[in-house]
Amino acid sequence: MTPTLRVARPTDNLPALLRFYCEGLGLAQLGAFTAHNGFDGVMLGPAGEPYHLEFTHEPGRAVGRAPSADHLLVFYLPDADAWQAAVQRMAAAGLAPVPAHNPYWDQHGLTFEDPDGYRVVLQHAEWSR
Repeated sequence: MTPTLRVARPTDNLPALLRFYCEGLGLAQLGAFTAHNGFDGVMLGPAGEPYHLEFTHEPGRAVGRAPSADHLLVFYLPDADAWQAAVQRMAAAGLAPVPAHNPYWDQHGLTFEDPDGYRVVLQHAEWSR
C-alpha cells in the first residue's frame, strides 16, 4: 500500500485559494466539508496521485499570512511542454510570477504567491537527490 501525503494548513480565504490552486495550478477538488467540528475545508490535488493539499477555515479565527517569503511548495516539472502549460495556466488565471526570495528558484523556475502569501514554485527541472 502506497502512503498518502497530505499537507494541511489554515486559511482566511478558501474561495481565493480555490481559484489559485484549481484554476492556476490545475489541481482538482478531491473533497470538501462544511462545519465539520467547527471547520470548513477543501482537499485539492491531482486525481489518483498519493498526495494532496488540505486548506481549512475556522470561522471567527484569523490565521494571517505566511510568516516569510520563503515558505514554498515546489513542483518539479522536467517536461518542457508540461512546465510551459503550467505557466500558461497560471497566466490565464490572472496570476503573475513574483521574484523568488531565494534566487536559486529563479534560475530554472517561476514563483507565484498564493492569496495567503505562501509561495509555489514551478521548477523546470528534474528533482534529484
